[in-house]
Amino acid sequence: MTTTLITGANKGLGFETARQLIEAGHTVYAASRDADRGRVAADKLGARFVQLDVTDDDSVRVAAEFVRADSGRLDVLVNNAGITGVGKLGERIAETTAADMAHVFDTNLYGPVRVTNAFLPLLRAAESPVVVNVSSGLGSIALCTDPERVESRVNVLDYTSSKTALVMVTTQYAKAFPAIRFNAVDPGYTATDLNGHSGPQTIEEGAEILVRMATISADGPTGGFFDRHGSVTW
Repeated sequence: MTTTLITGANKGLGFETARQLIEAGHTVYAASRDADRGRVAADKLGARFVQLDVTDDDSVRVAAEFVRADSGRLDVLVNNAGITGVGKLGERIAETTAADMAHVFDTNLYGPVRVTNAFLPLLRAAESPVVVNVSSGLGSIALCTDPERVESRVNVLDYTSSKTALVMVTTQYAKAFPAIRFNAVDPGYTATDLNGHSGPQTIEEGAEILVRMATISADGPTGGFFDRHGSVTW
């Protein structure tokens, strides 16, 4: 049985990814910062609930200890939890403070680092471990500077830069741990709470690349950045 932990699994892409992976036969640990919402979501999914706040070292440590005691290993880690930030657009980006940036990075970048480091011993105990880091097309410098792409029309400091940094973090883990498949993914502009459900993609379409990269084999890619259409230039 494949064991999988997904952060931010109580709604949106995390919930849908959990649903599809459970359908594929995974035992899923549905991790959520909010215990009440997390338990409700886990019950709906048929998943195992884990309380996990990616910004809190103690919470991450306790979650890792729980999975270690319950399973002894972790086959797949999906670092999905994320926040949008203050959303200062255009010239208003100059109003984005260093504290605003730190707040977003604490969840979107430092969170995956905390969680990955805490679960590394469990991942290394698995036969073909996989880590999926959920980035964004807005984390691609190439896409954000291509006038033909919708990403080029978004101008914010905090969210975009956190997602760019997450791709680099992914490449560094991939080089350091070649036995683990580390990849970043761009779900695409998907209708979720983060964008007021304005995205043109369905939640099923957005989760497609998360599920695909969560189920790669030991000879699958590592250190890459992918969307549902293939590799993302970043």
